[in-house]
Amino acid sequence: MNEILKQTKWRFIDQSISANKRSPLESFAMDDTLCHLVGQHMSDATIRTWVHDDSVVLGIQDHRLPHIEEGMQTLILHGHEPIVRNSGGLAVVLDGGVLNISIVIGEDKPLSINNAFEMMVELIRQLFPEVATKIEAYEIVGSYCPGSYDLSIDGKKFAGISQRRMKNGIAVQIYLCVEGSGSERAELIKQFYGAGLKGEETKFQYPDIKPDVMASLQQLTGQDITVSQVNERLRKLLDQWNGQLNEKPLQQSEMELYEYYLQRVLKRNESMLNK
Repeated sequence: MNEILKQTKWRFIDQSISANKRSPLESFAMDDTLCHLVGQHMSDATIRTWVHDDSVVLGIQDHRLPHIEEGMQTLILHGHEPIVRNSGGLAVVLDGGVLNISIVIGEDKPLSINNAFEMMVELIRQLFPEVATKIEAYEIVGSYCPGSYDLSIDGKKFAGISQRRMKNGIAVQIYLCVEGSGSERAELIKQFYGAGLKGEETKFQYPDIKPDVMASLQQLTGQDITVSQVNERLRKLLDQWNGQLNEKPLQQSEMELYEYYLQRVLKRNESMLNK
């Protein structure tokens, strides 16, 4: 059991419902805010859950596709709003069946990049004890946003992990495809790259999406598990570790900092989309 997970006094911020109709850009601003607050010892370490309806979060490399406008139009025609995030990685689908979890801790607890990823892997195994021994972490070739900490069961990816460090804070973020079809989400990204590349050769190697290598936890476990059930599992797990769980939302003084980071994220996204 990861010692940081079990020994840390956690603050829990549940935005699994309240963020649905908002832009994912607000969640990136929230994690920047929490990095600042936690990193500067202005808040307890925090675990936050968040869900956003029908969006595709693009990475900076995605925005350099030779036909990016056509690619984004493909997403819009399929009912998904494209945005550009302020960190690395590639295109990721967000919708009501995808639960995102952020772990935010301070760098006063020295943690290498790999160990921070391993902390998230351990949390997911704790959340799903029924399949914990089957969850593996390695790159799933053919998935969207591939990385060395893709999480899979029987070779099918259901989650990806990213990481951001700023203001002495570390935010480790995961998207969990809980409900629905993982391959249908992958097919959307396949079409995005097809429209954005139009067969052209590029210096950057974009992923060749194979939709059948991705699945949801519903599909992989054979259980009718939902985002709300996973969110409640997490709450109960943290309560077991912490005793009385701190579920305090952002306070007024913290909201002022959030507004600063939100404006920064919005301006960056606007400048990227207007290039």
